[in-house]
Amino acid sequence: MHVIATAGHVDHGKSTLIRGLTGMEPDRWAEERRRGLTIDLGFAWTRLADGCTAAFVDVPGHERFVPNMLAGIGPVPAVLFVVAADEGWMPQSDEHLDALDALGVRHGVLAVTRCDLADPRAATEEAAAALSGTVLADIPAVQVSGVTGTGLGDLRRELDLLVHRMPAADQDADVRLWIDRVFTVRGAGTVVTGTLTAGTLRVGDRLLLHPAGVTCAVRGLHSLGSAEPQVNAVSRVAVNLRGVDCGQVQRGDALLSPDRWLTTEVFDVRIHPAPATWPAELMLHVGSAAVPVRVRPLGPEHARLTTRVPLPLRIGDRALLRDPGNHRIHGGLDVLDVRPPQLTRRGAARARAAELASMGAVPDGRAELHRRRVIRADELRAMGATPPAAGPWLISESYRTELAARLTDVLAQHGEDDPLADGMPVEAARHALDLPDPGLVAEVAETAGIALHAGRLHLEQPRLPDRIRSAVAAVRDALIDHPFHAPTADELAALGLGDRELAAAARFGELLRVAPGLVLLPDAEQTALDRLAALPSPFTLSQARRALDTSRRVAVPLLELLARRGRTRRLADGTHRVVSR
Repeated sequence: MHVIATAGHVDHGKSTLIRGLTGMEPDRWAEERRRGLTIDLGFAWTRLADGCTAAFVDVPGHERFVPNMLAGIGPVPAVLFVVAADEGWMPQSDEHLDALDALGVRHGVLAVTRCDLADPRAATEEAAAALSGTVLADIPAVQVSGVTGTGLGDLRRELDLLVHRMPAADQDADVRLWIDRVFTVRGAGTVVTGTLTAGTLRVGDRLLLHPAGVTCAVRGLHSLGSAEPQVNAVSRVAVNLRGVDCGQVQRGDALLSPDRWLTTEVFDVRIHPAPATWPAELMLHVGSAAVPVRVRPLGPEHARLTTRVPLPLRIGDRALLRDPGNHRIHGGLDVLDVRPPQLTRRGAARARAAELASMGAVPDGRAELHRRRVIRADELRAMGATPPAAGPWLISESYRTELAARLTDVLAQHGEDDPLADGMPVEAARHALDLPDPGLVAEVAETAGIALHAGRLHLEQPRLPDRIRSAVAAVRDALIDHPFHAPTADELAALGLGDRELAAAARFGELLRVAPGLVLLPDAEQTALDRLAALPSPFTLSQARRALDTSRRVAVPLLELLARRGRTRRLADGTHRVVSR
């Protein structure tokens, strides 16, 4: 299916033309048919010669109903632009063209209607001149009469060629269905309709209704009047929702793939053409939504827009700004940033305008990562950009290199401030570098060549401070002749060795820390086992103490250490046995 919107001045025969093409009545309201004036959006469809289906969104042409017209053309990729042969180009022709040009709708056909009432050549030339210089320049033109049927065959052929020129939709994309109609069906509940421009909808899908924030289920799908288990873009679709009351939804709301979209109330844009003036408030039209926005100019063609209602936007979205008071299209826009930085310093707006000038309207994951330095991959994807690397968190190469140098300095300072510490905890390093996730610290550490073990960071070749090394050497010298005559707490204190210093010496392999305040030589464990193995088995604590030539103060915690490490076993009667290996 391909979806095409009509456009053109009021009473130029848009609805009549749709009736002639489809055999269907696009005007849904009795008042529209009675007055012969389209007020709201109408829908009809027809099958073309090669089997493709063209679905039409018929929009009102009267200036009072421009918001309805914009809701219809906002999500639609192609247009059937109608100009009457007997009246030619008119004011609403201009406004509709301005809207289409602003939205970048570049696929279309010009239909010069009512050629049964006047020679269509002058109107065709006038319309071609008006279209020149816009995105619709040089679209094919057909002269036609919706009343007599003259030219309808030619128009069908041009529409067939049109749909084959249009790019294929991405059917795997995240769903964002802008809602243009809401109604209730007895026995079924709430039904919404819209133009599905990307993605796929299936019965049973879970969707998020925005801005209500309600998660709902797809109870049923209809397209072109038929129930379908699945609808692919591009399509006109009616969605029967379970879990949504009709009062919770209105035109301009959107159905979204859950957890795949960001919503924003502040975003930066490029406006084209560059406006001569910047009204403080305008109406933003995007999809089928119309939302008042405050405008903060950032440069000749860039601005920051602020809305009262958050919008599900992505980088590269097209929209337009309208000045309702002056009844004119202010300009089209490309969304450049949906998570812009705050502008608080003097000159920040000017610097931001220069940055925006260098940004394209096509999402670029690598460029976004470079600008933001650190970002979650799913947030980058929700902005519309493809993450340039794997992993839940991404960090740019330049920032990782910068942080690697900072981490080296941080660890060096940490070592000076606390030389006895067993490295620096990853969480402390994360705070020091102001990183949002501990996993990023590992990436930075790897770049810096810093060892990470058991949740702690270590600079290469750590060593004890000289003062402590000297004190430890004195302890080791004293233990050489009597390895189990452990120094007392007073002796250790006299050397300036407290529990932290002893723990650090044990980590560096300089001493064996048997218990707090009790240290021996590093090989004391094996020396003790060799002596205990020579005793009759099992042996008593007293026998162990004599074999080790030590006191109960040392023998008891040493045997407990050997038992914890599985080198000896304490039996039920209080004796001990060496475990053979």
